[in-house]
Amino acid sequence: MSRAASIPRGSARAWLLAVRPQTLPVSMVPVAVGTAIAAARAELRPALALACLGVSLLLQIAANLANDVFDFEKGADTEARLGPLRVTQAGLLTPRAMRAGLAVTLALAAALGLSLVWVGGWPFLALGLLALASAVAYTGGPYPLGYNGLGDVFVFAFFGVVAVVGTTALQTGRYEPVALAAALPVGALSTAVLVVNNVRDHETDVDAGKRTLVVRFGRNFGVFEYVMLMVLAYATPLGLVATRAATPIALLPALTLPFAARLCLAVAEERGAALNARLASTAKLMVAYGGLFAVGLFAGVR
Repeated sequence: MSRAASIPRGSARAWLLAVRPQTLPVSMVPVAVGTAIAAARAELRPALALACLGVSLLLQIAANLANDVFDFEKGADTEARLGPLRVTQAGLLTPRAMRAGLAVTLALAAALGLSLVWVGGWPFLALGLLALASAVAYTGGPYPLGYNGLGDVFVFAFFGVVAVVGTTALQTGRYEPVALAAALPVGALSTAVLVVNNVRDHETDVDAGKRTLVVRFGRNFGVFEYVMLMVLAYATPLGLVATRAATPIALLPALTLPFAARLCLAVAEERGAALNARLASTAKLMVAYGGLFAVGLFAGVR
């Protein structure tokens, strides 16, 4: 029996699959890192931190729902799919239901985001509107970002720079240069999760007309990009310490370096469905790295 056959159509289990809980660290880690910097400045504002987390999670979920339904409608998700089960393609949720779920999720993100606009002013209104639009435009609309090689930029920008810098600025009331530096490894690891997906799917993406960077430049480029993102992630704490922006405790993420090295080798060597495990492992690496980085920043930011 297939996995889809064991899941009732329209059930809570089907919606949980659509949300893709295994991807949610991409939206949680940047808020944790940004909040750690605010806490290091003794300017932690728990209510704002929770609001930032809620908005980030809802945007991630919206992007996941949009990806599921729009990839199905564009013919990108077929029976030849190598990745985890997609609920629209499997018939567990109808496109109409998915679109309704997407609309509700975006509405909740917008409503909660108003509290951030109230504190941060019009710049956060502009960023919020752009983030809402991008969550849909990642795979939907006339020029889907993920289909035109811009998915990597979107992920790095919104789940790296915007999320970390914005979370810190909302709590401290000012721009913190160290937050921009701290956003680099977060954005790098967020993007690395996407790159594994694109390396795994590069052959089926060609058939579906998706022009990801891996499709444009080849599988070897995707592996190279993955490795370079890891290099950026582990070089950034060194830079923070070398420039005396942080004390050596900010090097705590180096404890995960052996795990990252093994992942780089696996992504280079493995193909097809075997990369599903590497996708999950990259998300786990992001959690471990992000937790250690947050602790290091809280204790070590100057």
